[in-house]
Amino acid sequence: MSKHLATFPLFRRGSVAALAALGCFAFFPGAQAQQSAQQPQQPGQPQLLGAAPEATSSQQEVQQYCGTIVDAARDQRYLIQKTELEQLQADVDARIKTLETRKAEYQEWLKRRDDFMSKAKDGLVDIYKSSKADEVAPQFNEMDISIAAALIMRLPARQSSQILSAMDAKKAAMVARIMSSAANPQIPKDPS
Repeated sequence: MSKHLATFPLFRRGSVAALAALGCFAFFPGAQAQQSAQQPQQPGQPQLLGAAPEATSSQQEVQQYCGTIVDAARDQRYLIQKTELEQLQADVDARIKTLETRKAEYQEWLKRRDDFMSKAKDGLVDIYKSSKADEVAPQFNEMDISIAAALIMRLPARQSSQILSAMDAKKAAMVARIMSSAANPQIPKDPS
């Protein structure tokens, strides 16, 4: 008969002993009351109705197990958070480096522009302001292209256009290209 009972999952692996203990408490309710009277209830731990002493000790084992793995779980959670924070810090550092590079590029461009604009001194500009465009155009054809562009930029717009139209077409195109690049700075790329 034990071979036939072993085929049912209910009777495998010590289940027979558990059923016997359960049956004992069901048929002898006085035994349960006597056992509960013998074992004082521990504070903070509720006594389950119909719970055997083994159940109470297994609850204690469960609580002890949970108590021991709490620290390990907390440490693992902190380790994961630390890894995530380190990744975020690396991302922030990379963005800061990109922004610093772009700032340096902009400052370099600004310095070149200021140098370019300083080439055209106010006194020289005043001289060309009082001159006629067709008279000074040959001089602009002969001077350095960056100086010519700087001077023409500082002149009034009407006079600048007259000088450019009186200049050699190739030289005027080069001057206009320099002036447009100085007037339209390259905007740094979006850091994101």
